[in-house]
Amino acid sequence: MSRLFIELYLDEDVDVLVADLVRARGFSAFTCRDTGRLGHTDAEQLAYAVEQGKTLLTHNRVDFEALHQQYVLVGRTHHGILIAVRRPPYQIVRNLLTILNHVTADEMENRVRYI
Repeated sequence: MSRLFIELYLDEDVDVLVADLVRARGFSAFTCRDTGRLGHTDAEQLAYAVEQGKTLLTHNRVDFEALHQQYVLVGRTHHGILIAVRRPPYQIVRNLLTILNHVTADEMENRVRYI
């Protein structure tokens, strides 16, 4: 089934204001806090995002690049990982909206993008 719009899942390192700002612009965004998943490991967070069909947004480049590589090596699929440089929430959202407005959910599959 083809998926057009990216739905985001923010790990606990990302300010929850980012999710609020993204939702205010009509996109789907959930946080670890929203889903009661604070304190879970990075691997568990990515597995949850996969289970829910969401693209994961994080600041944790090193760990999520490694998880992406593990998925690739074993032939597992994820719905994308967006790695954001730590910036103020409004700047992150501005950069994020470029992707949300121009990249489909299908195009994010098994991809890592940097914002």
